[in-house]
Amino acid sequence: MASVKPPASTFKSAQQSATVANPVPNPVPGGNPDLLPHFLVEPEDVYIVKNKPVLLQCKATPATQIFFKCNGEWVRQVDHVIERSTDGSSGLPAMEVRINVSRQQVEKVFGLEEYWCQCVAWSSSGTTKSQKAYIRIAYLRKNFEQEPLAKEISLEQGIVLPCRPPEGIPPAQVEWLRNEDLVDPALDPNVYITREHSLVVRQARLADTGNYTCVAKNIVARRRSASAAVIVYVNGGWSTWTEWSLCSASCGRGWQKRSRSCTNPAPLNGGAFCEGQNVQKTACATLCPVDGNWSPWSKWSACGLDCTHWRSRECADPVPRNGGEECPGADLDTRNCTSDLCVHTASGPEDVALYVGLIAVAVCLVLLLLVLILVYCRKKEGLDSDVADSSILTSGFQPVSIKPSKADNPHLLTIQPDLSTTTTTYQGSLCPRQDGPSPKFQLSNGHLLSPLGGGRHTLRHSSPTSDAEDFVSRLSTQNYFRSLPRGTSNMAYGTFNFLGGRLMIPNTGISLLIPPDAIPRGKIYEIYLTLHKPEDVRLPLAGCQTLLSPIVSCGPPGVLLTRPVILAMDHCGEPSPESWSLRLKKQSCEGSWEDVLHLGEEAPLHLYYCQLEAGACYVFTEQLGRFALVGEALSVAAAKRLRLLLFAPMACTSLEYNIRVYCLNDTHEALKEVVQLEKQMGGQLIQEPRVLHFKDSYHSLRLSIHDVPSSLWKSKLLVSYQEIPFYHIWNGTQQYLHCTFTLERVSPSTSDLACKVWVWQVEGDGQSFNINFNITKDTRFAELLALESEGGVPALVGPSAFKIPFLIRQKIISSLDPPCSRGADWRTLAQKLHLDSHLSFFASKPSPTAMILNLWEARHFPNGNLSQLAAAVTGLGQPDPGLFTVSEAEC
Repeated sequence: MASVKPPASTFKSAQQSATVANPVPNPVPGGNPDLLPHFLVEPEDVYIVKNKPVLLQCKATPATQIFFKCNGEWVRQVDHVIERSTDGSSGLPAMEVRINVSRQQVEKVFGLEEYWCQCVAWSSSGTTKSQKAYIRIAYLRKNFEQEPLAKEISLEQGIVLPCRPPEGIPPAQVEWLRNEDLVDPALDPNVYITREHSLVVRQARLADTGNYTCVAKNIVARRRSASAAVIVYVNGGWSTWTEWSLCSASCGRGWQKRSRSCTNPAPLNGGAFCEGQNVQKTACATLCPVDGNWSPWSKWSACGLDCTHWRSRECADPVPRNGGEECPGADLDTRNCTSDLCVHTASGPEDVALYVGLIAVAVCLVLLLLVLILVYCRKKEGLDSDVADSSILTSGFQPVSIKPSKADNPHLLTIQPDLSTTTTTYQGSLCPRQDGPSPKFQLSNGHLLSPLGGGRHTLRHSSPTSDAEDFVSRLSTQNYFRSLPRGTSNMAYGTFNFLGGRLMIPNTGISLLIPPDAIPRGKIYEIYLTLHKPEDVRLPLAGCQTLLSPIVSCGPPGVLLTRPVILAMDHCGEPSPESWSLRLKKQSCEGSWEDVLHLGEEAPLHLYYCQLEAGACYVFTEQLGRFALVGEALSVAAAKRLRLLLFAPMACTSLEYNIRVYCLNDTHEALKEVVQLEKQMGGQLIQEPRVLHFKDSYHSLRLSIHDVPSSLWKSKLLVSYQEIPFYHIWNGTQQYLHCTFTLERVSPSTSDLACKVWVWQVEGDGQSFNINFNITKDTRFAELLALESEGGVPALVGPSAFKIPFLIRQKIISSLDPPCSRGADWRTLAQKLHLDSHLSFFASKPSPTAMILNLWEARHFPNGNLSQLAAAVTGLGQPDPGLFTVSEAEC
């Protein structure tokens, strides 16, 4: 654009005036400041739409001349449209100027800087400049950067539909359509649109089924994305069983049945139909009436003193039953003896001998019965003999006399079980109970004595692979166990009796403690413990619920337990009553999940109880089954712990090199799965793991790489960061969540890598990793994963499964269970062990001390410090100095 200079006097005044961002008049030496021009109308920012020129105008008073300057150059005078008038309020002369700016003028400088225009007004007192008005070419590209995708969602689950509108000036505004109707978050609180324009449905409803379209619009155009079909399905649920029908046969063997329907709810929109049978049949037998019939008459009796004799019969051929008719007639027939033969005879010596013989036979039968009962009781006593008198309790550790601790010797409970003798076969027999003070039996270095009576018995656990395969094959024949994994790496099992024991799945933090007397005496149970992969078990989560623990099964369900067992498992929540609502879920045999415990609202007499700690939970349960810990966020402060791990190949044979960043739930089992996967892929840990607190804020997790030396490496990432959607992390059911950064070496000889990796949640917590290592030989972080391994035997049976020796445990229980006025009882022990918040639960059990010791065993195996427990027990001030002394006779 050619520039036009204003008159010299005017231009000289313009040189002497000062330029400011806002038009505040500046005085000219000798001028009247009240007569400096000021703008009544200033040019404003405007967009050029298509090829239509835009109009800029300004108006000033008092003004003798007004000119536009665009991008530092004066606009030609002929391009101005000037109107002169008088300001009505001041009576001073006013001038209004308008110009047109075309698309071609703006495009000449496009890409260098933004195009702007400004008014300059002159008066006799000086000049004033208006604000700058920016002229931009408006546009809206056709293709969306990201379009929503079709989804199938279960009822009450969350929906996230991403949308990134096309690039445009001015930036496009986004709205969502459902079946061509506008989705308005102001009218529907279940719907939320994020800053990134994603549509979030907090809890899916059937009405949310439809075709969703993302619409972007600005002053130029309106663009529509491809429609995404969202189907909200409902899995079918069984109704309750009807009553059993009447037997099909009115007399004899028949059938009866009951039914249920898949209507609670009925499957909709492709939801899964109910699993199992809708009709059950069972055999029944209706007893037929049987009429009675007389047995043959007996022989006539001897003639009596009244010269009569008799005979009898019974209604027993058959006996009338099931409503049958009684026999007609009399059961006794009497008649006179022959008159000349009717003679009364007194009882002779033969009758007395007969009576004595009958009495002797009766006495012998009674004695024989008593002998049989005594033998039976003795065998039963041998099977269920007192564990305190059996060598099975003592052969796992040495008989030592333990004194109460002194100031210089705090080791009270120093009898250590021998954990090295994990033999699977125990032989021997029980010794009879003796009440004298002499030793009950001689100790030996042999195996544990069997509490199952005489003979030999075998207790199996999960060490042999063949046994494990046989055990799984037995379980797989039952409907409830069809979803159990068919391997043994995530399973432990063993055979247990009243002595109890422990099951562990190595490297997962999952264990099952079976305390003594939890299994009834005389019973032997084969018990298993299984870790499930989330994708193998369908756990419905509603609303903002998230899975915080592994899904664990222990069983078989339905076995009778007389004491609670303790299931220990990790969790990744940050426990806070103000931020979380935590619930323990259990799956029924029909497959539905139920809330069996709301943490913080436990009832003492409930079947379930939970001790929640920072990284683990300990569940007391009297019913075995499938469990999971689920949390629901009560505020945005609720956070899950994520474990961040960086892996890379151990060997690099090509120019490309991949860095994999895993974002896992902070549990042992998640770490174990990824470590096993990376070992198969030939990966190595390249940085120390970090923990990130991921909040319930609907914001995704972003990952980026920085400071890659461009002279040695080149990043192949096309965008500035990668992103893991919020719900992929929050629901907790997806394994191996990770992002991969691919780098390319400039030269095959390059082996040193230095860069930074950032992982952060939008508006949340973040972590940074400084990577600096040699890709061919640096393995300094390999030992970190080895330290995570806990190892151990999957099954421990009997006393070797416990840190506290059995006899000392019994003495502590018998001493602390009775209430003590001085407070030296189980309540004080709970306070010393920081378990006083569970006093009501402990008090509801027959032995509160046993519950405390069981929880101590579950929390501290195998690295528990018996000395600390001993100090807590002896600090109660028990009066008996030999309370915890174990003599050889007692062993």
